[in-house]
Amino acid sequence: MHPTVNIAVRAARAAGDVILRYHNQVDLLTIENKSINDFVSEVDKTAEKAIINEIKKAFPKHSILAEESGEILGDNNFQWIIDPLDGTTNYLHGFPQYAVSIALLENQIPTHAVIYDPFKEELFTASKGEGAYLNDERIRVTMSNGLEDTLIGTGFPFKHPQHLDCYLETFKAIHPHVSGIRRAGAAALDLAYLAAGRLDGFWEIGLNKWDMAAGALLVKEAGGFIGDFSGRDQYMETGNVVAGNADVFKVLLKKIHPHLSEDLQR
Repeated sequence: MHPTVNIAVRAARAAGDVILRYHNQVDLLTIENKSINDFVSEVDKTAEKAIINEIKKAFPKHSILAEESGEILGDNNFQWIIDPLDGTTNYLHGFPQYAVSIALLENQIPTHAVIYDPFKEELFTASKGEGAYLNDERIRVTMSNGLEDTLIGTGFPFKHPQHLDCYLETFKAIHPHVSGIRRAGAAALDLAYLAAGRLDGFWEIGLNKWDMAAGALLVKEAGGFIGDFSGRDQYMETGNVVAGNADVFKVLLKKIHPHLSEDLQR
């Protein structure tokens, strides 16, 4: 494992300890509503502080973009992208699908990634050019051809209700051609599962950088493809993402694109 990944793993496990410490006491937590259907708890904040502390000890000059703390200025050639608890709503309801997501971008290119599910004790890691791993075992995307018999992941645009009708049209375009569609509520884990071959493809509207920075590198290092709704490498800017192996990626784009509103085509 790359030394930088070791630091990220240490940070993710520190956050995981915080998350597990409170997972049976969520009724006692202070919870805020940041915006429509977007919650933050003291666990999110405490877990994020644990991550930042570990990173700053090892790399005091690096910059950080974290979901709860925002941007911490530093050397912009090295930027950490952090989601301390992806799947907060799941966590607050006792639904065990959530994870810590940490990625390092070097000159805007993702080079190291960690996604850690503390409840299931699953650790996904990747470094650029060195493959993707689950608990030290190499993982690969599936070899599915087309959409027949595939299991596809997705996310509802619950923070962007203006896109709901458009999303439903894409859902209807994909649904008849696959064996199943799953919406589990944690995009970081969806992308990690895609990298591990548990899902064949994935699409979602309106994600943030911290939702997908680590997962995107995992998908690529597992042999998959990821892009925006035009197939370009602009998903971190647009927040709109499609992913899968080479064939599934192409077919999903073909099914989705005719149903997009003009603003989602950009």
